[in-house]
Amino acid sequence: MSQHYYQESTRAVSSSLFDTASEARKDTQFQEFVRKVIRSPIFQNIMISAITMNAVFMVLWTDYKLRYKLFRVFEISEVLFVSTYACEFFMKVYVDPINYWKDGYNLLDVVIIVIILVPYSLHKIKGKHYRYHNIADGIQSLRILKLIPYSRGIRTLITAVGQTVYTMASVLTLLFILMFIFAILGFCLFGVPEKGDLDNWGNLAVAFFTLFSLATVDGWTNLQEQLDKRKFTVSRVFTIIFILLASFIFLNMFVGVMIMHTEDSIKKFERELMMERHMMLTEEKQLILKRQQEDVSRLVNTQKSGGKGFSELVEDFKTTLRHTDPMVLDDFGTSLPFINVYLSTLDNQDATVKKLQELYYEIVNVLNLMLEDLPQEKKSHSSEILSD
Repeated sequence: MSQHYYQESTRAVSSSLFDTASEARKDTQFQEFVRKVIRSPIFQNIMISAITMNAVFMVLWTDYKLRYKLFRVFEISEVLFVSTYACEFFMKVYVDPINYWKDGYNLLDVVIIVIILVPYSLHKIKGKHYRYHNIADGIQSLRILKLIPYSRGIRTLITAVGQTVYTMASVLTLLFILMFIFAILGFCLFGVPEKGDLDNWGNLAVAFFTLFSLATVDGWTNLQEQLDKRKFTVSRVFTIIFILLASFIFLNMFVGVMIMHTEDSIKKFERELMMERHMMLTEEKQLILKRQQEDVSRLVNTQKSGGKGFSELVEDFKTTLRHTDPMVLDDFGTSLPFINVYLSTLDNQDATVKKLQELYYEIVNVLNLMLEDLPQEKKSHSSEILSD
């Protein structure tokens, strides 16, 4: 208990120290500017283009004739690419020197930068003809992994693979146990020195390799033909049972678990995108509302200072508006449900007025007919009454 309390207190103290150190920085404005540059789409597109061009140059570098003809171009491009990666590294460390090392993708970038520096170090220390220099050049292909932090789709797939590690470990363990049992069984049945198939079942290591070929259903017919030539009667039963268990059950189970976790990661990725879009819309809405409030406040202040009426100020303000200007309407009277209800109410009112108008016309018509049917004296009397 005391040890746990000590660890928690140490973490709290260290985090408070880190927060104090971050707040004590005097270059916060420039730090925020660099952070905006790193998060901007232009910077990300530049980095993606640089990584892609580096991959293209690495492909061209594998051709010895092109490497000889464009040797100087490859050297200059290498300096540019390494400088770009180094600038990206220093910018990210400058923005957040503490949390930078907590992100796995940032650590991957650091490992790639170290790998990039390996050939130069070997060239300076061991010389050009060092025998492991080709290996150092070969692992430069890992530079393409710098695309991973800039692709959310790839990161989603990596997350799905990471979530399946424990499940896949269990499946692979069961597959290894199955192969271990069948390897010993195959060695005992088909690896006898007299007439056995020593090339495929002569020892346990060779038997494991053969079973791996059977599990992937790669060339299993040739392996079965070798056993049929030696007249092993139980070989076909052995092969069919192992292929059914290893290929049709365990490998399909492996694929099914991968698909299941990948679908979960994709759904989570879509939810995150929806949340980000909602947050962006909310921020834009707040900015527009703030701009509208500032415009209204400016009009009111102008009215107080200039003496113009508010209606005149509004008319002047209307002349500056365009049809592309965004407007945020948060009032209940401007909501879509209210507008639909209001329009339907107006339609009902129009129908009611029309029916009342028709009813009035009918009443007037009936009264007119009744007036025509009255005698002349009554007509004159009724007309006098109407005139009075």
